[in-house]
Amino acid sequence: MLSWMAWTWPTTLLFAGIFLSMGIITFIEIKKPGTSERHGILGLTTTRGDRLFLSILGSVYIFLAWLGLVGMPLWEPLGIAIVWAVFCFWKV
Repeated sequence: MLSWMAWTWPTTLLFAGIFLSMGIITFIEIKKPGTSERHGILGLTTTRGDRLFLSILGSVYIFLAWLGLVGMPLWEPLGIAIVWAVFCFWKV
């Protein structure tokens, strides 16, 4: 049924993680609507969703740059991506 895409365990876990994080952000926004806007170091007013988007997009670029410049294994860029996500939610 899903033979058109190479669904491996890492691919499935990646998509599950993205959807889980979107679900958590949605649940938090329903519980406390509109309380997350803040003015960060980028000079923009961002919400939780904006910071989630920036952290996911930045993580993609981190992994692509690592694969292009270094190659495998991917444990180091995973650590960098986690630090980037923490930074996005803390300072951006």
